[in-house]
Amino acid sequence: MTVINREHKDRLFNFLFGNGNHKEWILSLYNAVNGSSYGNPDDIQIMTIGDVIYMGMKNDSSFIISDILNIYEQQSTYNPNMPIRLLMYAGRLYDKYIHMNHKNIYSSSLVSLPVPKLIVFYNGLDEKEDTILKLSDAFESEKNTQHIEYDIEVKVRMININHGHNQSLMDKCSPLAEYAWLIDRIRKNSTNMGIEDAVDKAIDDMPDSFLIRTYLLANRSEVKNMCITEYNEAETMRMLKEEAEEKAEEKLGKLISLLLADDMMEEAKKAASDKIARAEMYRKYGIV
Repeated sequence: MTVINREHKDRLFNFLFGNGNHKEWILSLYNAVNGSSYGNPDDIQIMTIGDVIYMGMKNDSSFIISDILNIYEQQSTYNPNMPIRLLMYAGRLYDKYIHMNHKNIYSSSLVSLPVPKLIVFYNGLDEKEDTILKLSDAFESEKNTQHIEYDIEVKVRMININHGHNQSLMDKCSPLAEYAWLIDRIRKNSTNMGIEDAVDKAIDDMPDSFLIRTYLLANRSEVKNMCITEYNEAETMRMLKEEAEEKAEEKLGKLISLLLADDMMEEAKKAASDKIARAEMYRKYGIV
């Protein structure tokens, strides 16, 4: 049995594809995503930052292979801010890499660095297509008519790994397909039983042929705790999202009422459709 002793829980995805206990699964995922055929799991160098925690759980899975720095994150809630988050994280990883390899970035010679590849594996309940998230989408100049030239861009590839999506990817990486099956089964079970029982039943129902089965059974208690924590996190995020949407609707409704009371029909239309104009009107009317 693998002995696991951590101050913070891993996410189940990171438990399978990030801690180095099964580098062959990490390599399988890497090959599936990149269309490559590397065959030696020992070529993988795990690169993590130990204190990167999100809602009490370790949220990173990063490694180097063939001069490529791979940063993987699993997200059960869609987050358009992943480019800035992973940019900040990548900076810390590069700092670690530079110190580990005794690189001198103040040298007159160019320091060689691994190529960054940033990927978010999404398996939330909201239907999302595979996409490229870009840091420039957040730049204010891109939202108005200024279009100021920018000097930094970050692209993050988001891949939907819900059960039934990206079947060709699943076919190339059995551990990923099995993980997707398990999450799907837990969700289905939870519709008519408590989350703890739902996780237990999903683990019990795993086919004997699953590569991840023995590993999960050997660490059953921790796996259950991870799944329950992730489920509670998703529920918390869902409630926060609903509360934020309700507050946004209330704010907009109040603003529209004030504009209509002042006989400002065109401004009311603009407030409903233009985010920047709406923010300015909120400031003008003191709506927070």
